[in-house]
Amino acid sequence: MLQVNYIRQNRETVLERLAIKNFKNTELVDEVLKLDDERKRLQNEFDSNQAKVNSASKEIGNLMRTGDKDGAEALKQEVATIKQTLEPLKQQMADVETQLQNKLLQLPNLPSPLVPAGKTPEDNEVVKEGGEKPVLHEGAQPHWELTTKYKLIDFELGTKITGSGFPVYTGQGARLQRALIQYFLNFNTAAGYLEYLPPFMVNEDSAYATGQLPDKEGQMYHATADNFYLIPTAEVPVTNVYRDTILKEDELPVKMTAYSPCFRREAGSYGKDVRGLNRLHQFEKVEIIQLAHPEKSYEVLEEMVAHVERLVQSLELPYRILRLCGGDMSFTSALTYDFEVYSTAQQRWLEVSSVSNFESFQSNRMKCRYKDANGKTQLVHSLNGSSLALPRIVAAILENHQKEDGIHLPKALQPYFGKEVIS
Repeated sequence: MLQVNYIRQNRETVLERLAIKNFKNTELVDEVLKLDDERKRLQNEFDSNQAKVNSASKEIGNLMRTGDKDGAEALKQEVATIKQTLEPLKQQMADVETQLQNKLLQLPNLPSPLVPAGKTPEDNEVVKEGGEKPVLHEGAQPHWELTTKYKLIDFELGTKITGSGFPVYTGQGARLQRALIQYFLNFNTAAGYLEYLPPFMVNEDSAYATGQLPDKEGQMYHATADNFYLIPTAEVPVTNVYRDTILKEDELPVKMTAYSPCFRREAGSYGKDVRGLNRLHQFEKVEIIQLAHPEKSYEVLEEMVAHVERLVQSLELPYRILRLCGGDMSFTSALTYDFEVYSTAQQRWLEVSSVSNFESFQSNRMKCRYKDANGKTQLVHSLNGSSLALPRIVAAILENHQKEDGIHLPKALQPYFGKEVIS
């Protein structure tokens, strides 16, 4: 959530940065400032009246001590009249504060100056490419054919049990999922990330804290009886570990990693690009999260991008890194890098990770702070990245590493899977 003081002091900059994100409802900026002015006016009136009450109460005591009962009684009447204004003022302040917070919640995070202008994924900047696209043998197949051939995933069974987009992994397919999760977690913990196994549902406060609400309520599965939300990523519960927390400066950065299933309604998704593992309602992902000092968060972002790049490289997949344009960024992000791996069988790029700096947007909502050397309380910066999302990684491994005798797994994964080849 943006801070009102920052908006007030940098109104034109805020409007310029929102334009980069293609945010249309810019009248919210002035509505926020107007409500903040009204909040301050009411607060000043309340404080002034309260001061009058306090002063008069002291004077009443003095009058009573000197025997001026009539003067004391007259002043009591004045105090009673003033007191009658306090409760309505309190209620007005609460109403205005609620309106102000609701307006602020509708404003997205401001994009970093590094974010390129643009409206669609075609406007994203390719900042790096790596790996080699394999030359596949004649008769090479896309992953949805390979999963049937090697009995790895049963999509029809998942549809029977739950619905489309909920695959059932079987045999070597389930084993491959487990191997990837274990490998990714070990890769992250070796780099200093503390592993968590969080709840897979969160309450409304947690969803608001990381920015899923009110922006994405239509994309999350909602357990209405208890008002819990199934998580779209481990970022949500793990970042909330530090909600309402004040850290010491020397505790930064905080590095966390977690595996979780992810649940996404993906409303409106259809067509050929959602076939097989390309887009699911439930999938597995390993996440990395950092809480960083504001002056170092962009160094931390580059470190996290490099970490994910090494992980992708270890899977022997062709990849590219994109800097997202303003129109393709999330509501909460200040700067995002996407990782895509190339599917030779599908002849298209598949997104497998996003690594983002949210600056203080989430921490302001969460009230996650630290005390600096002067004892002043400051907001931390939060960052997160996929390390990695499994479905499209599985698709790319199956498609790019297929040979006529089976799927030859990358060397880094073989000890976790227990075999070199899926056959």
